[in-house]
Amino acid sequence: MSYRLLPEWHAQDAVQLTWPRADSDWSALLERIEATLESIVVAVARYQRVLISVPDNATQQRLAALFEAYAVNDDRLELVTAAADDTWARDHGPLTVANDGTLKLLDYTFTGWGGKFPAERDNSLTRRLAEAGVFAVPVESCDMVLEGGALETDGLGTLLTTEACLLNPNRNPTLNRAEVEARLNAELGIERVLWLAHGHLEGDDTDSHVDTLARFCDPSTIAYVRCDDQGDPHYPAFKAMEAELQAFRQTNGEPYRLIPLPWPQACHDPEDGHRLPATYANFLIINGAVLVPTYGDSADLTALKALEAAFPTRDIVAIDCRSVIRQHGSLHCLTMQLAQGTLAARSILRPAD
Repeated sequence: MSYRLLPEWHAQDAVQLTWPRADSDWSALLERIEATLESIVVAVARYQRVLISVPDNATQQRLAALFEAYAVNDDRLELVTAAADDTWARDHGPLTVANDGTLKLLDYTFTGWGGKFPAERDNSLTRRLAEAGVFAVPVESCDMVLEGGALETDGLGTLLTTEACLLNPNRNPTLNRAEVEARLNAELGIERVLWLAHGHLEGDDTDSHVDTLARFCDPSTIAYVRCDDQGDPHYPAFKAMEAELQAFRQTNGEPYRLIPLPWPQACHDPEDGHRLPATYANFLIINGAVLVPTYGDSADLTALKALEAAFPTRDIVAIDCRSVIRQHGSLHCLTMQLAQGTLAARSILRPAD
């Protein structure tokens, strides 16, 4: 067997976060997004380590003191100075692949979702973290443009993704569908691809990342966004996506167990009124728990209960993500899991720039 992409529920060493710069797009919301990230760190550190790349040494020292005050164990926290353009670790972080217990990290090319935003520092971040001694396994650079939020795997060779992202000419314009599938097979061990042709969130900059729409919970279970409001502009596309998911089959010919996630009330930006991409599908699976984005909405509890049914052996932890969606992402987008065995025992903790 070649190297194969590990599923999110595989045992983890850590969750990776990228702390925002004060002069980034988060500047007007810096206090709010930092509070959200702090809550994620405290929640994750109950179960495993957290790796945070920070923009400068001053931020490193401030966060070290802050999380000590929050009683986060020192051995659960890694702070490494390595500046980035933005905070979306899901898309600039590395992907873990395994071959009979041998692990490596794949560092795909990140272009700011098809050139929409600056991404040079994001694209080099994994290499700089490797140079800082953070990782315990090899890091291999890949020239294909690919983001972690675009991929959902069952860990057994099946990939769930969207045509709107992986076949978008703003990613890999010289590759057709067959060539994209061939690369996914060669590099990630993907043997079949379940392509979603429908589904999109208003306010989404990613060209329909699948992690905003439908997620594997285990090899036979998919949680997905369902819109029951016929007056909502998302309704036709999400009904079509639901039909696609119902038609998909596991390798044994059985249909997937489908768990619908509720549709929150429309969230709008308070400044210009545009719709924000609130979705409960953007949850994060970690060791022993699932972190779920919430939006101060009446549907929050329904979403938490649905995911409790999908993950009966894990704790369900709510994270308020009303500030996160102001920059058009949510909880899963902020994070990247690092599989067990990929993180060094203790990083050097020196600047990576």
